[in-house]
Amino acid sequence: MNNVKEIIISNTNGMKLTISTRGATIIRLQVPNSKQELIDVVVGLQNANRYLEEPYLSTPLYLGSSVGRYAGRISGGSFTIEGIAYPVEHTNGVHLHGGKNGLSEKNWKVKEVTSNKMVLTCFSPHLEEGYPGNLNVGVTYFIDDENRLKITYQATTDAATVINLTNHAYFNLEGSGTILNHELQINSDAILEVDERLIPSGKLVSVSDTVFDVRKPTTINRPAFQGYDDTFVLQKDSPIKASLASAKTNIRMNVYTNQPASVVYTPKEFGKLPFIGGTAFETFPAICFETQNFPDAPNHENFPSALLIPGEKYTNESIFEFTSF
Repeated sequence: MNNVKEIIISNTNGMKLTISTRGATIIRLQVPNSKQELIDVVVGLQNANRYLEEPYLSTPLYLGSSVGRYAGRISGGSFTIEGIAYPVEHTNGVHLHGGKNGLSEKNWKVKEVTSNKMVLTCFSPHLEEGYPGNLNVGVTYFIDDENRLKITYQATTDAATVINLTNHAYFNLEGSGTILNHELQINSDAILEVDERLIPSGKLVSVSDTVFDVRKPTTINRPAFQGYDDTFVLQKDSPIKASLASAKTNIRMNVYTNQPASVVYTPKEFGKLPFIGGTAFETFPAICFETQNFPDAPNHENFPSALLIPGEKYTNESIFEFTSF
């Protein structure tokens, strides 16, 4: 892929965001701690070119990428709009993160850059990976002086289609090691029930008396924890949807979003990749908050609609707020 660029924006506190145009990918997010030391809180490779090379290309990690057209899974290898079935790229009936040539694989165009904001755009033609409609997509990354990173995805189409965009950043508030000692809170009363392929059944399951009940701040490492790859249905009346904190760096991250759910993902390991500064990661190295609509919503009438029609604008607005304590 030619002409991949790196772009850096910052605020007056020294917080810095580095983006690669390939996949509109977050490579670095450097956040000041209570001592005003910058901590890399997002897992990233050494530079933009490393995302174009092995061994990264053979991993399904989507490190920091913008994913779509449909983030998460779609079952049955297709979906139906107005009585017309649209087959999509799939493996054993499971379509993931927009397919093999989803938005995470494209080199996005730079539309605007200021000191603390950038706007990237991307075009997905009609029936790419099976999706109807010519889709125009934009993402805005904005850092304010309150140490908040605001990510806004917007899209329009010329034909009825389905859409679900998100960012796949992996957070570790210590910049290395593991997130097992982090404290996690998710304001969610239910998760989506899924099968062994992580396809939703259509049912919501209460988090009460389960490992998914982290409605109060809870250390991630506890006997029942075996990792998350689950969709948490977010409480509508809670402004803060999730919170992550490290006592080692005294950094807390609060998550806000206009989306109904967040897929929370904690990979067990990353393997050997060329991370920035040769950073070493341990078991359960990071955590994703993929703020989005429900996976497989096009195939479940009781899920929030994922339909986008001409004349409407899709918007996913999420904020990651960093404070010291």
